[in-house]
Amino acid sequence: MSQKPTSSENIVSQKYDRCLADLLVKAGVGFGVGVVASVILFRRRTWPIALTTGFGAGAAYADCDRSFNPARIPGTRIITQEEASK
Repeated sequence: MSQKPTSSENIVSQKYDRCLADLLVKAGVGFGVGVVASVILFRRRTWPIALTTGFGAGAAYADCDRSFNPARIPGTRIITQEEASK
């Protein structure tokens, strides 16, 4: 059974879909943690909600950036075809 090649547009759109889903999940978890922290620890202030939602969105952004640019992953080395053929 042979697989037909995936177009680059499909690969990019799949990465964007994963990034958007990751953003929604991580920002949602951050929002939930912020609400709980706000109610329990900070007498219903709003800054913990904004802070933890921002942390979640920032983590999702960093993961998305690594998915689109794998050279930014620490310890990763990009080998060109010339180097590989030596």
